[in-house]
Amino acid sequence: MARTLPGPSIESLDLTMILSALAEPGRRAMMTELYRHLEPVDCAVVVEKVDLGLSNATISHHCRVLREAGLVRTVAEGRRRIMAVRRDEVEKRFPGLLNAVLASGGNS
Repeated sequence: MARTLPGPSIESLDLTMILSALAEPGRRAMMTELYRHLEPVDCAVVVEKVDLGLSNATISHHCRVLREAGLVRTVAEGRRRIMAVRRDEVEKRFPGLLNAVLASGGNS
């Protein structure tokens, strides 16, 4: 059975938390890959494409930080984690932010 993991409401999205989450290169690489997908994607697919060579625990931590910052919505399906960028919500709260940080690749 699928369940949506908790995350902040649009009203409580905090710019400092978002920028802090995106400041870490591994998380920024994951977000850049997620940003390329308009539909939700399995976290394992993102990790495989980004190929950061991180442990499962570190990947789980990065996914949690992105969710807690309000950047992604995560649905747990058994052991799988399906993630989607909260584009419209983040755009409404901070216009142009995701495009500015992620559209160019965001890996620098």
